[in-house]
Amino acid sequence: MKSFNDDRSFDELRFTIAVEPRSCYAQQMFVHRLKFPSSTVLACVVLLVAACSDGADSPGTTTGGTASTASSGNTSGSGTAAGSGGSPGSSGSSATSGGAANTGAGGTAGGGTGGAGGAGSGGMGGVGGMGGVSDGGGGTAGNGGDAGGSAGAGGGPAFQPCPESGPCKIMPFGDSITQGFNVAGGYRAPLFHLALEANRDITFVGSANDYSVPMVDGVPFPRNHEGHGGWTIEGNNGIAQLVGTSIPNYEPNIITLMIGTNDINGNINVADAPNRLGKLLDSIFMRDPNILVVLAQIVPTRTEATNNAIKAYNAAMPDLVSTRVSKGQHIVLVDMYAAFTNDANYKQSLLGDNLHPNQAGYNRMADVWFEALSPYLR
Repeated sequence: MKSFNDDRSFDELRFTIAVEPRSCYAQQMFVHRLKFPSSTVLACVVLLVAACSDGADSPGTTTGGTASTASSGNTSGSGTAAGSGGSPGSSGSSATSGGAANTGAGGTAGGGTGGAGGAGSGGMGGVGGMGGVSDGGGGTAGNGGDAGGSAGAGGGPAFQPCPESGPCKIMPFGDSITQGFNVAGGYRAPLFHLALEANRDITFVGSANDYSVPMVDGVPFPRNHEGHGGWTIEGNNGIAQLVGTSIPNYEPNIITLMIGTNDINGNINVADAPNRLGKLLDSIFMRDPNILVVLAQIVPTRTEATNNAIKAYNAAMPDLVSTRVSKGQHIVLVDMYAAFTNDANYKQSLLGDNLHPNQAGYNRMADVWFEALSPYLR
């Protein structure tokens, strides 16, 4: 900052003020001390103010307008995008993002055949612009976006084994528990009752018709099945030998399969039982690749040593199922063992003897079968 002597001329002073606006404050103080006529001082002050105003004001922030003497800041920024929808099901797409805050478009619902998608949340309002240093006012905040679209409806399974008209043909396939030993109708009669109650059209097919009842809920009971007392997975008394005749002869749409109790209880090469079950499944799908198999992990017995072997056999089934599902085969696994053991008193409340369910046990089995079957029935 330059200093001034009292004897500097007015022209020298004006030149210094014009070229050195950054020393405005010092020069203003100096002018106050000059002994010029009032008109001269007034002219100097006007020149001083104009010079200091050229670069002193600061611009507004990025969200507000650039400052000027009387202009306002810019309008609002954008709101955040609307929230995306919930996860879709098997083939649903996720929700799309919402628009800017002023438009507030919601997310589109996830469609598809799977579970319902969640609605998206609305966008947040935009931040208002900040005013400049001078008289500029802040911008107006934007409105929040509207809420996301409604959820897409879930659908049934893509695979439909049952015909569009007429009864769905189910072949109960297994040993004496499928046959209904101790209780006429076994699990088949209460399963038929559940189907009637739900207005689902089913029938049972197979070469046998014993251990059946004549009527259920006033409707003639379909007595046929493919359950054979004492039979195993394969061998001379193995149900595997029936696949080549029963499937082409009765053309079932669905098979309810529970087998292996006699293999485990008879200690018949127990370690290899899962492999034999896998071969049985392959032979079924070889005969009819469009069939649905509902495979059951077998029920417990009253003997703990036998139950330990049953648990090992049952534990191999998820891998058998997933391997075949990966090949495009239609198979569903149900857990009959847990359905019984969830009742701490199952040995008395659900079993009629060491191996076979009583009426309450067969009713419990029917509930498990129907829960797995119902999405496919018409």
